[in-house]
Amino acid sequence: MRRRLFAVALVALSACAPASASTSVRTVAIGIHYSAFSLDAIDVEPGETVRFVVTNTDPIDHEFIIGDQAVQVAHELGTEAFHPPRPGEITIPAGETVSTTFTFGERDLLFGCHLPGHYVYGMRGTVDVI
Repeated sequence: MRRRLFAVALVALSACAPASASTSVRTVAIGIHYSAFSLDAIDVEPGETVRFVVTNTDPIDHEFIIGDQAVQVAHELGTEAFHPPRPGEITIPAGETVSTTFTFGERDLLFGCHLPGHYVYGMRGTVDVI
């Protein structure tokens, strides 16, 4: 009888437990060649987590910075030559592949490279939250 009550109690507890959040992460591959990203626009859903895998086939380093216009301006004016891996900000050395994971909110964002002249040259794109 005790075992049966224990089993019923376990079933009741598990039925009341909160559902776990989805741990699904979508991977988006982006190439860099001739100082250009292979994608100029990316669509995401609000709350979606995306793992960006960025491959740089150029003979020079590049960056991949995700953020709003203020973030892009700060990086364009900034002096940070190398970005340690943190969500949405990476340096991709020449000939290497680096990844970053970013969870999106409700707003559209931008991505770009802010090495001297790269952003102005067109090394940027949009992240559209749909």
